[in-house]
Amino acid sequence: MTDDHNELTTFVRTRLDEDEQRHARHLLPYLDEAERRGRLRIMRTDDGQGLHLAAGPLAAQEERAPVPFPEKVAYLRREIADCGDPDTLKLIASVYAGHAGWRPEWQL
Repeated sequence: MTDDHNELTTFVRTRLDEDEQRHARHLLPYLDEAERRGRLRIMRTDDGQGLHLAAGPLAAQEERAPVPFPEKVAYLRREIADCGDPDTLKLIASVYAGHAGWRPEWQL
C-alpha cells in the first residue's frame, strides 16, 4: 500500500471513531448528516442479509427503513479492512471533507 492510501485509511478510521463518539453523546453523526443530504447512501441489500454503500441519493423501489448508525459503522469498518478499495475510501472520506485533515487529492 502507498503512503497516501495508508493516510486515507487512517483518516477514515479516525473520522468513524469520532462519529461513534458523537453518536454516543446523542449528536448527529456526520455520516448520518451526509446521508440526509444525499451525498451517499447505506442500505440493505435486496435479500436483507447485508449492506451496500452507494454514492449519491438513490430512489428506493419501496420505502426502506434506515440502517441504524452502529450497524453502518460496523459495515464500513469491514469494508475498509476487507478491501480498502480507494474509491470506497474516498467516498467515505468525502463525508468529512470539511475536516482540517481532508486532502483535495482524495476527491472522487
